[in-house]
Amino acid sequence: MSFAVLQSGLDQRAEQGLLRSRRTLQSPQSPHIVVDGKPCLSFCSNDYLGLANHPQLIAALQQGAQQYGTGAGAAHLVSGHMQPHEQLEYALADFAGKPAALLFSTGYMANLGVVQALVGKNDTVFADKLNHASLNDAMLLSRASIKRYRHNDMAQLASLLEQTESSRPDTEGCNPLAREGRLDEHSRTEGYRPPCHTRRRKLVITDAVFSMDGDLARLPEILALCEQHDAWLLVDDAHGFGVLGERGRGSLAHFGIASPRIIYMATLGKAAGVFGAFVAAEQVVIDTLINHAHSYVYTTAAPPALASALLASLQLIEQGDDRRTHLQQLIAQLRNGLHDLRWKLMPSATAIQPLLISDNRAALDLSNKLRERGIWVAAIRPPTVPQGTARLRITLSAAHGLADVKHLIELLHELAR
Repeated sequence: MSFAVLQSGLDQRAEQGLLRSRRTLQSPQSPHIVVDGKPCLSFCSNDYLGLANHPQLIAALQQGAQQYGTGAGAAHLVSGHMQPHEQLEYALADFAGKPAALLFSTGYMANLGVVQALVGKNDTVFADKLNHASLNDAMLLSRASIKRYRHNDMAQLASLLEQTESSRPDTEGCNPLAREGRLDEHSRTEGYRPPCHTRRRKLVITDAVFSMDGDLARLPEILALCEQHDAWLLVDDAHGFGVLGERGRGSLAHFGIASPRIIYMATLGKAAGVFGAFVAAEQVVIDTLINHAHSYVYTTAAPPALASALLASLQLIEQGDDRRTHLQQLIAQLRNGLHDLRWKLMPSATAIQPLLISDNRAALDLSNKLRERGIWVAAIRPPTVPQGTARLRITLSAAHGLADVKHLIELLHELAR
């Protein structure tokens, strides 16, 4: 079969202004970088605290490689689980305020592993419609029934939870062995009662900070609904960890909430400045993931030197109040400077500041004009965001200076004219 059909699909995306491509950095990640040989001021990295090129992390990475080598060599459950991994898991559990934690190679793999391990075809997943693609893929692969609610619409989430509650089959009078999954359906013992469905699991999954909009999930209200309807709650805090809450402990700390039913996932390649992800939860949840999360069981462990660097990163995050304060100043500066622009900033109090353009080609054109003038801001288009909501995704870092943000503001006003 010819690959012409693939080229036709790519050509169609190009006509719609949706074709994706890559650019190559020739410098470390920072606000001031070299891209394709040209100096550039970047506003599209998720390095929110400016740690990706921090000398303490580089030194820890070098020391970790010197002591433990470059690769783990095996899966965690074979012979790849090394001392830095173990130390980091304990440190992350303590940092997140949970009994236990488990390392994953990426946030994508963490979400796939958690959802697939905790729910199946007899269960139900409830998901915000603006969740990250990894959560969407995870719920599809789990084979669970899927109920999606409008973005941050607590009334609709409550209604969906209530509907599922009312539709649950009555298990009273069923053979208890059947409820426990221990009864052969062909058994015909004395006093036999027909098998019945086991209790259905309910899992609510949501981003904490939505990656393309920058707004926050209504986590206290979602947790209250989970308590009311006996559901578990998976919180993806990829963009809140290290940035929000006391000492950067994330979105749960930001809202002041805690519950054993919360399963907390955060990534380690954004504010933490390195690579990887972790899940923090009750010990029984972590033990379940160790035994049933395919994306953990069946993959080689991350290099132990990365865990060494992340232990250093955690210390910098805890001591990073000045960085977080400066980041908030930059957010306020940007929003004040662009409030009267003809393109409008979407509501966001986080480091993610989306500038709504609407048209795909117009968003791409504005991004290209900025790049021609030495500023890199990514254009985000469907299917990453809904049709008609193409935007520039401006991301700020504590490593930016006030002059950097001022330059972006002035250039956007110039282009708007």
